[in-house]
Amino acid sequence: MSRRVVVIGGVALGTKAACRVKRIDPTTHVTLIDKDDYISYGGCGIPYYVSGDVADHTALQSTAYHMVRNEEFFKTIKGFEALVTGTLVTRIDREAKVVWAKGKDGVEKSYPYDKLVIGAGSRTRDLGISGQDLANIHAVGNLEDAMEIKKLVAAGQVEKAVIVGAGFIGLEMAEALADMWGIETSVVEIGDQIMPGFVGPQMAHMAQRSMEENEVNFYLGETVKGFEGDEGAVQRVITDKRTLEADLVIMAVGIQPNGELAREAGLEVGPTGGIVVNERLETSDPDIYAGGDCIELNHAVSGKPGVYPLGSLANRQGRVIGTNMAGGSATTEAPVGSFVVKLFDKSLAGSGLTLKGAEAAGFDAISVSMCQLDRAHFYPEKELMFLELVVEKATKRVLGIQGFAGSGDAMVGRINAVAATLKYKPTILDISNLEFAYSPPFSSAMDIVNSLANVADNAVDGLLHSIPLATFEGLWEEGDCVFIDCRERPDSTPFCEKFPGKWNSIPQGEIKHRLDEVPKDKLVVLVCNTGVRSFEAQINLREMGITNTVSVQGGMATLKTWGSKVTQ
Repeated sequence: MSRRVVVIGGVALGTKAACRVKRIDPTTHVTLIDKDDYISYGGCGIPYYVSGDVADHTALQSTAYHMVRNEEFFKTIKGFEALVTGTLVTRIDREAKVVWAKGKDGVEKSYPYDKLVIGAGSRTRDLGISGQDLANIHAVGNLEDAMEIKKLVAAGQVEKAVIVGAGFIGLEMAEALADMWGIETSVVEIGDQIMPGFVGPQMAHMAQRSMEENEVNFYLGETVKGFEGDEGAVQRVITDKRTLEADLVIMAVGIQPNGELAREAGLEVGPTGGIVVNERLETSDPDIYAGGDCIELNHAVSGKPGVYPLGSLANRQGRVIGTNMAGGSATTEAPVGSFVVKLFDKSLAGSGLTLKGAEAAGFDAISVSMCQLDRAHFYPEKELMFLELVVEKATKRVLGIQGFAGSGDAMVGRINAVAATLKYKPTILDISNLEFAYSPPFSSAMDIVNSLANVADNAVDGLLHSIPLATFEGLWEEGDCVFIDCRERPDSTPFCEKFPGKWNSIPQGEIKHRLDEVPKDKLVVLVCNTGVRSFEAQINLREMGITNTVSVQGGMATLKTWGSKVTQ
């Protein structure tokens, strides 16, 4: 008798697992059940469908060879015996090894299994806000949600949109609405920065400023208290600080794993609400597998449990599950949480822990940041890339990396290179010596990742004493200190003229011969274009017995991108 496999959920995890087991053992009898009408779509492509970059929703369901992954596709091409959409699984009877599910007609049916896969996904958190049931308030939980949003904006019914939440979906939807449709778009975030938990404040500030230049408004540190509207549709968003007009509201306030079905079946569920699995993606019942957004995994760096709603991860997990259901012995690894998000002509990416996340996980850590050209400085086409590295001080272990740059693949390629090493607990020396393919049109001879690790090494060893940009701003406003520009005069003179008596020019090559101009009773703030010459100046001054100095991380190039008042 052939093996009976029932799969709950038909987006990334479920369809991948089912296809994999059928490839290995075509005799397997596969039944896939999903509560929605649309299955196997690229959920991460939804913002680009809403924006119009992806013209039709079927493109999100299509294969690379232009076949739509619908019921007919999975039955005819993939050999599924049954594909049941618009049907909600209501319970799992583990003793009888039966899944019960109810269709739109209200009739409940049973589906026996030998092996069961739970790919139930996740849902947008329900904040219980007054008025949240008004029309034109949407989450972006599935393709049907996206189609409703696209229908509204394409019909010209939206002039003002408010997005609640400044995470991945919130920022991507903000770009989709503001860029392609010209909708007046505002983002309300309860935290004090965008992408909280994913990047540090410096990267977040630069990314936010870039989006503001593209006419997206941000209201940070605000809590949405309610929604109001006439005739049943939303018209106003009420926060604890203001009222915003809105024809459309998108709730992007984070997700909650759909682990209730598993819990009710007696399976182990973790503190995050996600289903607990082992490295084979087996639940506490070895005949039931789970993966995707509905499971809980321990982070490879922090060791803390978390939920990782990433389509790429779900696809890899689906292959593991399919292999194991067919009698294999595949395993998955703890995630490091790699991400990238496109923000107009820029991008923000990261992997591992932020400094705040590292400290919360119990690491005694520091972070360093720098900027450097993404290609050889003499190559005509190039742009600045900004990276931040988080390291443990005592061991020099690298804990995470974040970056901000253009929307090409240069920066995310660097993030991915470091991401691939994090599970091996790399040290600063490992990253400093990480080998990159080199040619002037693609990188510098000393790649920015290598340089960043060297900066971290100098900081941990006490050779470099630097300050982040926010600290520089505070010193500029009210600090009792002296600012010295270590660049050559053509670069420093405009600032000396703009800030006479406050901005001082001493090129790095001259500083050892002009010590009488460097005070010993005040903090000396050294700045150059990217931080290299100010570090050299700091070394020169230390050699001469002057230690009351700090170097500005990333220099003037970073201050300009960050939006410092000095560069305005």
